[in-house]
Parts: sequence; C-alpha cells; structure tokens
Amino acid sequence: MNLCAGWRWSWITALSLSAMLLSSGLAHPSEARRPLSAHHVIADGIPLAVWEKSPASPTRVVLLIHGRTWSTRPVFDLQVLGEELSLMDGLVAADIATYGVDLLGYGDTPRQASGWLTPLRAAADVAKVLEWVAQRHPDLPKPYLFGWSYGAMVSQMVVQQQPQLVSGLIMFGYPVRPGIAVNPRNPTGAAPGLANSAAAAASDFITPGGISQRAIDAFVASALEHDPIRVDWRSLPHWLLLDARKVTVPTLLIDAEHDPVSDDSVLPEVFNKLATNDKAWVIIPDADHAAFMENARDYFLKIMAAFITAERVLEDVISADFLELELP
Repeated sequence: MNLCAGWRWSWITALSLSAMLLSSGLAHPSEARRPLSAHHVIADGIPLAVWEKSPASPTRVVLLIHGRTWSTRPVFDLQVLGEELSLMDGLVAADIATYGVDLLGYGDTPRQASGWLTPLRAAADVAKVLEWVAQRHPDLPKPYLFGWSYGAMVSQMVVQQQPQLVSGLIMFGYPVRPGIAVNPRNPTGAAPGLANSAAAAASDFITPGGISQRAIDAFVASALEHDPIRVDWRSLPHWLLLDARKVTVPTLLIDAEHDPVSDDSVLPEVFNKLATNDKAWVIIPDADHAAFMENARDYFLKIMAAFITAERVLEDVISADFLELELP
C-alpha cells in the first residue's frame, strides 16, 4: 500500500504538475493579508514566541522553522507596500493555517542563560510547538513542518524522533555538507553574542533581478530590527544524528537552481535514502536561497501548497482491480 501511495504522488508530480499549477487557485494574484498574531509556548521554562496567520476556515496547518541567522518575521512575513513577499500570506491564501516559531535567542524569544543553542534543544522546542499547534486545530490533520536552511536540519531531526507529530515534512535550502558538525571555537566558554550586519542580511539575494532593491532594503531593516545579535550554536556534532533513512513521513525536498547553501552532491543521497515512498524533489529554476521571497515565490508557493493539501487516501482514488496489477 505504501508503494502505491508513493507511486501516486510521484506520478502526479511528474506528469501533471504543470497543469495543476496553472489551473489551481492555490495562490491568489492579490492576497488578502491577515493580521499577525503573537503567542507564547513555554518550553523548559522559556517562552517561545510563536507567530500565526490563519484563514477563516483552514483546511491544513503548517509550522515554519527559520534558518541560522534570522527569525520568523523578516524571513516568513516580509511586508513591502505594493509587493507580495510574505510566505505566510501566500499560504493563508491557500487556506492553510500558518505558524512560525522564533527559536531560542531569535526574534522575541529570549536566550538561555548560557547564551548557547544546540540542535537537540532546537528540535525539542519545535516538537513542543507542534503539539501546541495541533491542539489548536483538533479537527484538522497534524501540522506539516517546513524548515528553511538550518531549520531544514532541525525539522528533519524532529521528524526522525517524533514522526507522529506531523503529516509531512518540507525542507528547503538543505545545508548539510562536510564540516557542518564541527563545533565553534571555545564552545564551553561564554557565547560570543556578536552583532549582525546589513551585509549578512543582504547576502542571500544573489539572483540578478530576483527581487527589488526596495524589498532587499526592507528585509535588511527588518532582520536587523528583530535579530540584532547573532545567535550562537554549539554541540554541532548533534547534526551527525541526521539520517534520511529514519524519515518515514511524506517528504518534499525543495532546491533552488542558484542556491549556494545546498550541496548538489548531498541532495541526491538524502532524497534516495528517505524511508518513504511518498516523496518529491523539486528544483526551482532561476532562484536562490531566498526563493520564497523572490520572483520564484508564486511557483514556490504552489508547489508547497499542492504538497500540503494533497489528498493521500489511496483507496478513494484507485480501484481494487488496479491494486491487483503487478508493477514492473
């Protein structure tokens, strides 16, 4: 049964994705922006800031996990007059309740007393938020989990440990590469707490003409406002626990053609080892590490929303006669 489920998604993706993207109403030309709501989820005594945008009658739920440097609001809800850039707004337009969490030290979430964050602590906090989100939507399927860059690795770790918390996993800008598990210098000392910079905030926008200069300037301003101090990570050998063979839930791997963070020698191995037959790997053309904020945003949104809203009840769409056929 699992084999057929995977076959169904793979072939729908391969044979009819173009038609599905053109005909679906998953992303509206002019999105009605919903208000951003703030919540707090207590994890080990620390209030994690959780941001929400939801449609009036959501059909699915997703939790967004930011990357190494910037928190939820600049990354997933960038607002620029006259431009549609917010990933949260786009997902809400697809009737998806959308949440984003600021990990320890990011955005409105305070640091631990030590000043450090570890992969396992980040994964534990995300699991806590997933449970809280699911409780808010008891009549909907379990949340989907989307991780960008460092957040993709955190999300994979969560799913490896507690697959029952999610309906599926989406990873974009997957940064696993040689050296990713090497600790910073003096990881037992005081956390450096260095200031972030405008140059660092603008560094992901590398595709010529991919985004307006006004939008880049707005992102830089928002990033430095919400994340003036760089968060410090240690215990990086935790990343060695990542193992795609332990990912058993439906998984969408998104890559961008010009993303310097994703290693093209790593992604095929990750995809092939995923222990699920319900999986897809999509490459966004002419886009980079910030694809969901750039000109590729509409394409990115439709692929992401199609995966989240896909109906995965195989018995409803395939007859018993078909199931008796031998697959080559």
